[in-house]
Amino acid sequence: MVESILIKDVSWVVTQNPKREILKDQSVYIEDGKITKIGKIDEKADLILDGKNKLVMPGLINTHTHLGMTVLRGYLDDMELQAWLKKSWSVESKLTKEDVYLSSLLGCIEMIKNGITILNDMYFFGDSVLKAVDESGMRGMFSQAILDTPFMESKTIDGSFSILENLIKKWGGNNRTLLSIGPHAIYTCSKDTLIKTKEFAEKHNLLIHTHLSETKKEVEDCKKKIGKTPVEYLDSINFLSQNVIAAHCCWVTEEEIKTLKKYDVKVSHCPVSNLKTTSGIAPVPGMISNGLCVSLGTDSAASNNRLDLFQEMKFAALLHKLNTNNPTVIPAQTALDLATINGAKALGLENQIGSLELGKRADLIIFGLKKPHLTPISSKESVVSHLIYSATGNDVETVIVDGKIIMKNKKILTVDEEKTYKDINELVTRLLK
Repeated sequence: MVESILIKDVSWVVTQNPKREILKDQSVYIEDGKITKIGKIDEKADLILDGKNKLVMPGLINTHTHLGMTVLRGYLDDMELQAWLKKSWSVESKLTKEDVYLSSLLGCIEMIKNGITILNDMYFFGDSVLKAVDESGMRGMFSQAILDTPFMESKTIDGSFSILENLIKKWGGNNRTLLSIGPHAIYTCSKDTLIKTKEFAEKHNLLIHTHLSETKKEVEDCKKKIGKTPVEYLDSINFLSQNVIAAHCCWVTEEEIKTLKKYDVKVSHCPVSNLKTTSGIAPVPGMISNGLCVSLGTDSAASNNRLDLFQEMKFAALLHKLNTNNPTVIPAQTALDLATINGAKALGLENQIGSLELGKRADLIIFGLKKPHLTPISSKESVVSHLIYSATGNDVETVIVDGKIIMKNKKILTVDEEKTYKDINELVTRLLK
């Protein structure tokens, strides 16, 4: 059993520590799942990895996704969100727990290959999702989706809460599998349901993961029905808190940003999915300037098609430069923060992951730098620039989670890739027949 790993003589170590230090020609020592030394190291280890012409950085953190929908990649393209949801739900209702396991396993494989070491999922059949996450070697937070209307395994509201209680009992003791609660949205959950989810979250010390102000229609419908915007409505029922992760937030106003900051709500920005469904452009620069914690999510492979946070980082930087007509908005370092330390803060794990610091869990990825699109590196600043504007998920070579190598030299070590691809293609043929 490998208990210690030395990544020796690394060309560049991107720490993401509070000083955002970038170290040249240093080594990283991992022992018992933690980072114990960073610097000039010449010690024995169970395994030594050559860091020459490599870059080491924290694993990326995906704060909004739906792994069970990975099987629907390419099936729901080129349509607006409401039509997309209608078609999606008609197919999803046919998924079994075995289907969701396979779909989730495929999503985990893709994320690992793109350097994502932890995900925040919202879906059904949590036992299947968490089984896939656990087998893959990733970290994962699963949010049991809560809706008023019976859907998939959730036949009643009380049944959904019972399902989550059972998941907590089964999976709550594993530091790589975490639980939260996911009231889907204000248009699928009644006031009573939203309040009940908050009470449940407080009782069990859980985060709340929801969709918020994703589309203009959602906001307009809420104003017509209740006389308030979605943020105003959630504020009026005392739903908002520092334990809420709100995905999208494309249509929040400056005043609502201040409200979200008042409660320290965390925002998961999903630029590619929002662009593809034309849901809107979240006012991320204003959120950041007001001190909100903003992280990045891919959303599902059904609405994004790729589960690649390198793509999201680049889109986040470029989209807001154009939208504000200001090239200084969302600089490369800020984009990198969104996918690393901010993601850790959103999940309440900033003391464990999100940066390479002594004592933190060893969740990190290793890049190969000997590539034309990553050359030249003229300065420390150009290292971060390359990560945002030049790199792709395909540049990730090795992934370590909790001190264990789960991908080495681009080969997944934890699960059978080829069998997963075969099984998924058979599933799609059956599902869409």
